[in-house]
Amino acid sequence: MRVALGTIIAPLPLRPCAGRVRCATEASENGSLVGKRRGPIVADIPLEQIRRPLLRTRSNDPDKVKSLMDSIAEIGLQEPIDVLEVDGQYYGFSGCHRFEAHQKLGLPTIRCKIRRATKETLRHHLR
Repeated sequence: MRVALGTIIAPLPLRPCAGRVRCATEASENGSLVGKRRGPIVADIPLEQIRRPLLRTRSNDPDKVKSLMDSIAEIGLQEPIDVLEVDGQYYGFSGCHRFEAHQKLGLPTIRCKIRRATKETLRHHLR
């Protein structure tokens, strides 16, 4: 399905999949997504399954995190964070404020836009 830029799409209800990831496709035993879909997949992933390799190199604005906490508590997360899936492991490089807001709210999962990637792509993001 193609959607014109600027089109607002209502969140799709997710169903439980095998493993601990809630997604629109099936998941393998270790929680990595499987299937023949191309492009990003949107899924709720447990926070503890997302590695944040650049966490120590960045600091979040506390006011922005607080504002996001208020918004997420009231209306939910409006924009998924982007994660890379490399060999069944999830890596997050963006959405730092949203991720921290979820942690501080004590939420177990966060909505993610998952893109499968190679180890070379991961190395590129770590530069």
